[in-house]
Amino acid sequence: MTDSDRLAGKRIAVLAADGFEQAELEAALAALKHAGAQPTLLALRRGRIRGMQVHQSAELFKVDAAVDTARAADYDGLLLPGGYIGPDLLRQSAPARDFVCDVHALGKPIAAMSHAPLVLVSCGLARGRTLTAWPGIRDDLVNAGAAWLDRDTVRDGLLLTSRGPQDADAFIREMLALFAGEAPPAAAAPSDSDPQRLAPLEAPEQPLRWLSAPSIGTMLSLALLGVGVVAANHSRRKKDEASPTTPADGG
Repeated sequence: MTDSDRLAGKRIAVLAADGFEQAELEAALAALKHAGAQPTLLALRRGRIRGMQVHQSAELFKVDAAVDTARAADYDGLLLPGGYIGPDLLRQSAPARDFVCDVHALGKPIAAMSHAPLVLVSCGLARGRTLTAWPGIRDDLVNAGAAWLDRDTVRDGLLLTSRGPQDADAFIREMLALFAGEAPPAAAAPSDSDPQRLAPLEAPEQPLRWLSAPSIGTMLSLALLGVGVVAANHSRRKKDEASPTTPADGG
Protein backbone atom coordinates (compact mmCIF):
# COMPACT_ATOMS: atom_id res chain seq x y z
CA MET A 1 0.00 0.00 0.00
CA THR A 2 1.37 3.40 -0.97
CA ASP A 3 1.07 6.61 1.03
CA SER A 4 -1.51 7.92 -1.45
CA ASP A 5 -3.99 5.12 -0.65
CA ARG A 6 -3.12 4.48 2.99
CA LEU A 7 -6.50 5.84 4.10
CA ALA A 8 -8.44 5.00 0.92
CA GLY A 9 -12.16 4.84 1.63
CA LYS A 10 -11.84 6.33 5.13
CA ARG A 11 -14.29 9.09 5.98
CA ILE A 12 -12.86 11.50 8.52
CA ALA A 13 -15.00 14.09 10.29
CA VAL A 14 -13.17 17.38 10.90
CA LEU A 15 -15.00 19.37 13.57
CA ALA A 16 -14.07 23.05 13.82
CA ALA A 17 -15.52 26.44 14.71
CA ASP A 18 -14.66 30.06 14.01
CA GLY A 19 -11.18 30.80 15.34
CA PHE A 20 -9.53 27.47 14.50
CA GLU A 21 -5.78 27.54 13.85
CA GLN A 22 -5.59 27.65 10.04
CA ALA A 23 -2.07 26.23 9.73
CA GLU A 24 -3.07 23.14 11.70
CA LEU A 25 -6.23 22.50 9.71
CA GLU A 26 -4.63 23.07 6.31
CA ALA A 27 -1.70 20.74 6.98
CA ALA A 28 -3.94 17.99 8.35
CA LEU A 29 -6.47 18.26 5.51
CA ALA A 30 -3.72 18.10 2.88
CA ALA A 31 -2.24 14.98 4.52
CA LEU A 32 -5.62 13.26 4.79
CA LYS A 33 -6.46 13.92 1.15
CA HIS A 34 -3.01 12.80 0.00
CA ALA A 35 -3.53 9.53 1.90
CA GLY A 36 -6.83 8.93 0.09
CA ALA A 37 -9.20 9.86 2.94
CA GLN A 38 -12.43 11.80 2.46
CA PRO A 39 -12.49 14.59 5.08
CA THR A 40 -15.78 16.36 5.86
CA LEU A 41 -15.64 19.77 7.55
CA LEU A 42 -18.33 19.99 10.23
CA ALA A 43 -19.10 23.17 12.15
CA LEU A 44 -21.72 24.66 14.44
CA ARG A 45 -23.53 26.10 11.43
CA ARG A 46 -23.51 25.84 7.67
CA GLY A 47 -21.80 28.45 5.49
CA ARG A 48 -18.19 29.46 6.15
CA ILE A 49 -16.00 29.64 9.24
CA ARG A 50 -13.02 31.91 9.81
CA GLY A 51 -9.54 30.61 10.53
CA MET A 52 -6.86 32.32 12.58
CA GLN A 53 -3.11 32.67 12.22
CA VAL A 54 -2.25 32.62 15.92
CA HIS A 55 -3.86 35.95 16.96
CA GLN A 56 -4.81 37.36 13.56
CA SER A 57 -7.84 36.74 11.40
CA ALA A 58 -7.17 34.47 8.42
CA GLU A 59 -9.21 32.86 5.63
CA LEU A 60 -12.77 31.58 5.33
CA PHE A 61 -13.37 27.84 4.88
CA LYS A 62 -16.56 26.34 3.41
CA VAL A 63 -18.44 24.08 5.82
CA ASP A 64 -19.69 20.75 4.44
CA ALA A 65 -22.36 20.14 7.09
CA ALA A 66 -23.59 21.36 10.47
CA VAL A 67 -22.61 19.10 13.34
CA ASP A 68 -26.19 18.83 14.63
CA THR A 69 -27.11 16.97 11.44
CA ALA A 70 -24.05 14.69 11.41
CA ARG A 71 -24.03 11.04 12.53
CA ALA A 72 -20.91 9.65 14.18
CA ALA A 73 -21.63 6.24 12.62
CA ASP A 74 -21.01 7.71 9.15
CA TYR A 75 -17.33 8.40 9.90
CA ASP A 76 -14.20 6.36 10.56
CA GLY A 77 -12.47 8.95 12.74
CA LEU A 78 -12.55 12.50 14.05
CA LEU A 79 -10.05 15.35 13.79
CA LEU A 80 -10.28 18.38 16.09
CA PRO A 81 -8.01 21.26 15.00
CA GLY A 82 -6.81 23.64 17.69
CA GLY A 83 -6.64 27.41 18.04
CA TYR A 84 -7.27 29.89 20.83
CA ILE A 85 -10.97 30.42 19.99
CA GLY A 86 -12.42 27.50 18.02
CA PRO A 87 -12.14 24.74 20.67
CA ASP A 88 -13.65 27.06 23.30
CA LEU A 89 -16.72 27.52 21.09
CA LEU A 90 -17.00 23.78 20.42
CA ARG A 91 -16.86 22.84 24.11
CA GLN A 92 -19.82 25.17 24.78
CA SER A 93 -21.97 23.48 22.10
CA ALA A 94 -24.18 20.55 23.14
CA PRO A 95 -24.38 19.17 19.55
CA ALA A 96 -20.59 19.31 19.24
CA ARG A 97 -20.08 17.58 22.60
CA ASP A 98 -22.67 14.94 21.73
CA PHE A 99 -20.97 14.21 18.40
CA VAL A 100 -17.54 13.82 20.01
CA CYS A 101 -18.98 11.55 22.71
CA ASP A 102 -20.75 9.44 20.07
CA VAL A 103 -17.51 9.02 18.09
CA HIS A 104 -15.74 7.89 21.25
CA ALA A 105 -18.57 5.56 22.30
CA LEU A 106 -18.38 3.83 18.90
CA GLY A 107 -14.68 3.11 19.47
CA LYS A 108 -13.46 5.34 16.67
CA PRO A 109 -10.14 7.25 16.76
CA ILE A 110 -9.98 10.92 17.73
CA ALA A 111 -7.06 13.25 16.99
CA ALA A 112 -7.04 16.59 18.85
CA MET A 113 -4.54 19.37 18.19
CA SER A 114 -3.10 22.01 20.57
CA HIS A 115 -6.12 23.57 22.38
CA ALA A 116 -8.64 20.99 21.13
CA PRO A 117 -8.21 18.63 24.13
CA LEU A 118 -10.36 21.20 25.96
CA VAL A 119 -13.26 19.66 24.04
CA LEU A 120 -12.31 16.25 25.45
CA VAL A 121 -12.38 17.77 28.94
CA SER A 122 -15.90 19.12 28.45
CA CYS A 123 -17.01 15.75 27.08
CA GLY A 124 -15.72 13.97 30.17
CA LEU A 125 -13.15 12.02 28.13
CA ALA A 126 -9.93 13.34 29.72
CA ARG A 127 -10.04 11.64 33.12
CA GLY A 128 -7.54 8.83 33.45
CA ARG A 129 -5.97 9.52 30.05
CA THR A 130 -2.43 10.54 29.14
CA LEU A 131 -2.51 13.57 26.83
CA THR A 132 -0.51 16.48 25.56
CA ALA A 133 -1.79 19.89 24.48
CA TRP A 134 -0.77 23.51 24.23
CA PRO A 135 1.12 24.13 27.50
CA GLY A 136 -1.23 26.97 28.41
CA ILE A 137 -4.07 24.48 29.03
CA ARG A 138 -1.92 22.01 30.96
CA ASP A 139 -3.69 22.79 34.25
CA ASP A 140 -7.14 22.36 32.67
CA LEU A 141 -6.24 18.81 31.66
CA VAL A 142 -4.61 17.94 34.98
CA ASN A 143 -7.57 19.32 36.93
CA ALA A 144 -9.84 17.18 34.75
CA GLY A 145 -7.94 14.08 35.81
CA ALA A 146 -5.56 13.62 32.87
CA ALA A 147 -1.78 13.25 32.89
CA TRP A 148 -0.18 15.96 30.70
CA LEU A 149 3.13 15.36 28.96
CA ASP A 150 5.26 18.07 27.38
CA ARG A 151 5.81 16.16 24.13
CA ASP A 152 5.09 16.86 20.47
CA THR A 153 2.44 14.10 20.34
CA VAL A 154 0.97 11.57 22.76
CA ARG A 155 -0.99 8.50 21.74
CA ASP A 156 -3.25 6.89 24.37
CA GLY A 157 -5.26 4.12 22.78
CA LEU A 158 -7.58 5.71 20.24
CA LEU A 159 -6.80 9.25 21.41
CA LEU A 160 -4.01 11.24 19.76
CA THR A 161 -3.10 14.71 20.99
CA SER A 162 -0.48 17.24 19.91
CA ARG A 163 1.14 20.26 21.53
CA GLY A 164 0.90 22.92 18.81
CA PRO A 165 1.47 23.92 15.17
CA GLN A 166 5.24 23.69 15.63
CA ASP A 167 4.76 19.91 16.00
CA ALA A 168 2.74 19.48 12.80
CA ASP A 169 5.10 16.99 11.14
CA ALA A 170 5.05 14.62 14.10
CA PHE A 171 1.29 15.00 14.50
CA ILE A 172 0.55 14.23 10.85
CA ARG A 173 2.74 11.14 10.95
CA GLU A 174 0.93 9.83 14.03
CA MET A 175 -2.51 10.93 12.78
CA LEU A 176 -2.17 8.87 9.62
CA ALA A 177 -1.09 5.83 11.66
CA LEU A 178 -4.04 6.34 14.04
CA PHE A 179 -6.66 6.58 11.29
CA ALA A 180 -5.08 3.66 9.43
CA GLY A 181 -5.66 1.49 12.50
CA GLU A 182 -1.97 0.93 13.24
CA ALA A 183 -1.03 0.13 16.82
CA PRO A 184 1.12 2.68 18.64
CA PRO A 185 4.64 1.81 19.77
CA ALA A 186 4.61 0.07 23.13
CA ALA A 187 5.21 2.56 25.92
CA ALA A 188 4.41 2.62 29.60
CA ALA A 189 1.79 5.28 30.37
CA PRO A 190 3.14 7.64 33.04
CA SER A 191 0.98 8.30 36.06
CA ASP A 192 2.34 11.78 36.76
CA SER A 193 2.15 14.93 34.65
CA ASP A 194 5.17 16.88 33.50
CA PRO A 195 5.65 20.10 35.46
CA GLN A 196 4.39 23.47 34.29
CA ARG A 197 6.67 25.37 31.94
CA LEU A 198 8.78 28.21 33.28
CA ALA A 199 8.06 30.45 30.27
CA PRO A 200 5.34 30.55 27.59
CA LEU A 201 5.75 28.43 24.47
CA GLU A 202 5.64 30.66 21.40
CA ALA A 203 4.62 29.44 17.98
CA PRO A 204 6.86 30.47 15.05
CA GLU A 205 6.61 34.22 14.36
CA GLN A 206 4.04 34.62 17.13
CA PRO A 207 5.47 37.91 18.50
CA LEU A 208 5.06 39.56 15.10
CA ARG A 209 1.44 38.48 14.90
CA TRP A 210 0.53 40.41 18.01
CA LEU A 211 0.62 43.50 15.76
CA SER A 212 -2.97 44.06 14.75
CA ALA A 213 -3.91 44.50 11.12
CA PRO A 214 -6.30 47.35 10.28
CA SER A 215 -9.90 46.27 9.92
CA ILE A 216 -11.86 46.71 6.70
CA GLY A 217 -13.90 49.44 8.40
CA THR A 218 -10.77 51.34 9.38
CA MET A 219 -9.33 51.04 5.88
CA LEU A 220 -12.58 52.31 4.32
CA SER A 221 -12.70 55.21 6.78
CA LEU A 222 -9.14 56.20 5.92
CA ALA A 223 -9.90 55.94 2.20
CA LEU A 224 -12.99 58.14 2.53
CA LEU A 225 -11.01 60.64 4.59
CA GLY A 226 -8.37 60.78 1.86
CA VAL A 227 -11.01 61.32 -0.82
CA GLY A 228 -12.53 64.14 1.25
CA VAL A 229 -9.16 65.87 1.70
CA VAL A 230 -8.43 65.65 -2.05
CA ALA A 231 -11.89 67.00 -2.92
CA ALA A 232 -11.54 69.89 -0.45
CA ASN A 233 -8.14 70.86 -1.85
CA HIS A 234 -9.46 70.70 -5.42
CA SER A 235 -12.45 72.88 -4.50
CA ARG A 236 -10.20 75.43 -2.78
CA ARG A 237 -7.94 75.68 -5.85
CA LYS A 238 -10.88 76.26 -8.16
CA LYS A 239 -12.22 78.98 -5.86
CA ASP A 240 -8.81 80.70 -5.76
CA GLU A 241 -8.55 80.60 -9.54
CA ALA A 242 -12.06 82.06 -9.98
CA SER A 243 -11.64 85.00 -7.53
CA PRO A 244 -10.41 88.35 -9.07
CA THR A 245 -6.88 89.48 -8.32
CA THR A 246 -6.72 92.47 -5.96
CA PRO A 247 -4.92 95.36 -7.76
CA ALA A 248 -1.92 96.91 -6.09
CA ASP A 249 -2.39 100.34 -4.46
CA GLY A 250 -1.29 103.14 -6.78
CA GLY A 251 1.05 105.90 -5.46
